[in-house]
Amino acid sequence: MSHDQAETGTGRPLTKRGRETRQRIVAAAAELMFDNGVAETTLEDIRAAAGVSGSQVYHYFEDKQALVRAVIDYQTDAVLDAQCDHLDHLDTVSGLRAWRDFLVEHQRRLGCRGGCPIGALGAEVAETDAVARIAAARGLRRWEGRIRDGLQAMHARGELPADADPGDLALAVLAALQGGLLLTQLQRDTRPLEVTLDAMLDRVEALARAA
Repeated sequence: MSHDQAETGTGRPLTKRGRETRQRIVAAAAELMFDNGVAETTLEDIRAAAGVSGSQVYHYFEDKQALVRAVIDYQTDAVLDAQCDHLDHLDTVSGLRAWRDFLVEHQRRLGCRGGCPIGALGAEVAETDAVARIAAARGLRRWEGRIRDGLQAMHARGELPADADPGDLALAVLAALQGGLLLTQLQRDTRPLEVTLDAMLDRVEALARAA
């Protein structure tokens, strides 16, 4: 649901001020859940961080699960927006390498904390909230789709072999990215992310040379 179409917990459309308040609650929840995890973040924590009353939180969200789902959508938008300049140029090997460098440098700036905001949330709620799990999977598919768009453009220009599958390559790149982010988070070292992404991008480059 877009911010302009956001509703209250009772399903009524929001006013402009209502959308701004709801967004402030979601943003506060996203920051707390990224830092502390879903389980350790209470609605009282979120209320205090957003500077709203408890009744306002429940006005916009039926319960904590509803807020978690909103946070997943918010984090998906934030992750993709932060990479927008690079995601628009994944149709060349140099563009893919520049995107890789951006991701690695971003982890360095974060001190390798937090992992993937989408994947971390999804993993925490996957076995307890099917709707949230699906929301996280949808967010990752959006990311995969942006990677696939670039590889499909290369394929269409004949810069990848005819029998190469851009969809499979995009999925493999995203899987390498997610695994690299998790290991980078656990080890507090960007090397796992560098190694996994380089392995996949080396594969793409080898295919490009063979085309």
